[in-house]
Amino acid sequence: MRVIGGRFRRRTLKSVPGMDVRPTPDRMRETLFNILGTRVEDSIFLDAYAGTGAVGIEALSRGAKSAILIERRADALAVLRGNLRTLGIGDEARVLRGTALDLLPDLRCDIAFIDPPYEMTKEYRDSLPGLDASGCQLAIAQHLSKLTLEDVYGPFRKTRIVKQGDNSLSFFERA
Repeated sequence: MRVIGGRFRRRTLKSVPGMDVRPTPDRMRETLFNILGTRVEDSIFLDAYAGTGAVGIEALSRGAKSAILIERRADALAVLRGNLRTLGIGDEARVLRGTALDLLPDLRCDIAFIDPPYEMTKEYRDSLPGLDASGCQLAIAQHLSKLTLEDVYGPFRKTRIVKQGDNSLSFFERA
């Protein structure tokens, strides 16, 4: 796994051993950030269910002002913190241990990336409306292509879906 673009382009990131953490594929991250373009610059970027931190690190690499990374698993947190340390960007990221559902109501962000384990489909229904108080303007949910997310979650309305094989990105703008 590597950083796709920006100031850390081509730098490799460590992964969590085993199959329990599913990193966002390089091609999907490239697609995501090509769509976001300059919108990520100077933003506060939230990566819920961060795993290795690859998506949040990509946002920082491409000019985000800061990143908030939420992860509950100790093994993933250790890898995530190691990746931040290796790149020397620990001061640009806020790493929080816990569940997105518990932490989201107290956070501020401009863009949020929601990517729970695919078997936890309830997390989309709970997490997306949980961003209401955050000031978030754009939420992106990564999910299985065969899963159809609702058109509206709280103040967020689906505006776009991008499919790549088994994975999809659904984009939700604040209404």
